[in-house]
Amino acid sequence: MTLRTALVTGAAGGIGSSICQRLLEDGYRVAGTDINAAGLAALGEALGASFTGYARDQTHADAMALLVDEIERDLGPVDAFVNVTGWTNATRFETETQAYWEKVIALNFTSLLFASQPVLKSMIARKSGRMVFIASDAGRVGTGHEAVYAACKGAVIAFAKSLARENARHLINVNCVAPGPTATTLFTEEMRDHPEMVARMLKAIPFRRAAEPSEQASVVSYLLSDDASYITGQVLSVSGGLTMI
Repeated sequence: MTLRTALVTGAAGGIGSSICQRLLEDGYRVAGTDINAAGLAALGEALGASFTGYARDQTHADAMALLVDEIERDLGPVDAFVNVTGWTNATRFETETQAYWEKVIALNFTSLLFASQPVLKSMIARKSGRMVFIASDAGRVGTGHEAVYAACKGAVIAFAKSLARENARHLINVNCVAPGPTATTLFTEEMRDHPEMVARMLKAIPFRRAAEPSEQASVVSYLLSDDASYITGQVLSVSGGLTMI
């Protein structure tokens, strides 16, 4: 049986690495990309030979086009694409700079365009493929101290729905997972820097805890599976009930 190939961006992060591990368990050959070369190398050592890391800067379109060509030469056509790359700080909009806005937009939205287009072209040629974008309920309901991030995630959601409409005729499914607070390194930093804000957030979650990265990965796994063959253009919140929309 030919192994399917999955490409995961932001693979060295907490959610990204868990998704890579889960997809390996699901039987994929996994290509992971991240700007964090050291983290990617460590992940490769932990996951073994079925994982191949590609240290790249996703904010460069040419680099992403070349990356997809390289992966398809090395591992075969990309059957599943998961975009995890993202970043923000907890700040107030009126205090932010243009440089900060540009970084947030580049890492949360523009980089998705650069990575998804070459993958989509390949999927259209084969009339087959699955895409899952990591969004956020910030993009659905808004959130304080993350206005530009929320705007980007709203754009991710609208982009996914639009791609889903355009490409259903090519048998390509496009969906979003919207994680709530998840126990990653970024969340740990927020707990350190903004303990009162995080405490209020956790109190608002009906389960009274942050998600584990593996709980996000399991939903991505489902959306890539044959069980989700008739699901496209959807946003599935994995937030412990923090948002119910």
